[in-house]
Amino acid sequence: MGRGLCWESHVSTFVEHPSAPRIPGELKVLIVSAFVIAIGFGIVAPILPQYAADFGVSALAVSAVVSAFGLFRLLFAPASGKLTQALGETPVYVIGLLIVAASMIATAFAPTFELLLVFRALGGIGSTFFTVSAMTFLARKAPPQIRGRVSGAYASAFLIGSVAGPLLGSGLLVFGQRVPFLVYGGALIFAAAFVFFMLRRSRLEDRQNGDQRQRATLAEAWQHTSYRAALVSAFANGWATFGVRNSIVPLFAASAFVGGGWVIDSGQLAGVALATFAVGNVAVVLTLAKRSDQWGRRPPIMIGLTVAAVATGLLGLSPEPWVLLGLSLIAGAGTGLIVPAQQAAIADVVGEGRNGGPVVSTFQMTQDLGGILGPLLAGFLVDHLSYAWAFGITGLIMLIGAAAWTTAPETLPSKNEDGQG
Repeated sequence: MGRGLCWESHVSTFVEHPSAPRIPGELKVLIVSAFVIAIGFGIVAPILPQYAADFGVSALAVSAVVSAFGLFRLLFAPASGKLTQALGETPVYVIGLLIVAASMIATAFAPTFELLLVFRALGGIGSTFFTVSAMTFLARKAPPQIRGRVSGAYASAFLIGSVAGPLLGSGLLVFGQRVPFLVYGGALIFAAAFVFFMLRRSRLEDRQNGDQRQRATLAEAWQHTSYRAALVSAFANGWATFGVRNSIVPLFAASAFVGGGWVIDSGQLAGVALATFAVGNVAVVLTLAKRSDQWGRRPPIMIGLTVAAVATGLLGLSPEPWVLLGLSLIAGAGTGLIVPAQQAAIADVVGEGRNGGPVVSTFQMTQDLGGILGPLLAGFLVDHLSYAWAFGITGLIMLIGAAAWTTAPETLPSKNEDGQG
């Protein structure tokens, strides 16, 4: 095979056929599980900061509860990749779900703030276990012709669940602050049991064939410009979408238009801005994600990053709330192009039938790193300069992510092999 990945050796050549293969049943199991997980996460995400604040700690300490989750995801990503190769994807996936379930139930009964912090950190470990194993499983099992469609379906399940979750969480609060965490823990146990029993045959086959299964190594993937470009764009997307979007945008929306006399107050505007971003994201993922199987991976990633970069970069200059919402919608649409195509590109690098735990975990770790560093620098810029600077630098980071793909070859097998990439 040489130092680089040989596409022909592990990915069958294909052309676009009128009847592309259907999504395999075992992948549908993970898609359903993703929906359940996302609803649960959406239930607790808006509640957790106030729950932590009720321990009588500072705002910085409350932020630490959120950061601990992301930090431990980052730290344990390499271990999750190695475990996935050693044990197989489904055992690590189930173990990860059960770890997060235990952390949620423990969080509901945390007697002190210090233990709350520990429980959330443990949840980050479980989260990276099931995230990396799921991506590895999707990469190995998805037919090459429909990788974009599979990635889009998986992303859609998460997005729709994330939108529905906060609505359900608000309703559960009438039963007390502990109940949402217990519901999320129960949902994760259900998802773990669902995957364990529905993928039993796949798990047994993997156990029998584990020694014969090809493995995609990080050193092998690193030889490819496309994989290195995917790491740069993952960092940029993590910085903007998972970091700045969730931390700085609500602050800007809540503070920049106070007393503006708009139809909703500034506090509500923060939630509406995030919801508008999600609407743009879901709309594009549901309609265009599968097109990367025809267009290639590079065009959606580059166009999506550029669109999201411009819209995000201009957020801090929004003169009116409706401009903020419009730019949020556009940024969400751009991100909807990025994520499925980027995941499909990683699957192309790993190759069908190969276990690429370290390849996937490094990608995930890079995205998490962006999600951790982005809010820190953006917050610093807000404190010492302005929101315009914070969003402007974030847009620049995303443009750098797009630029990384300008010299990278197409990973879509048909285009890669016939020179169209």
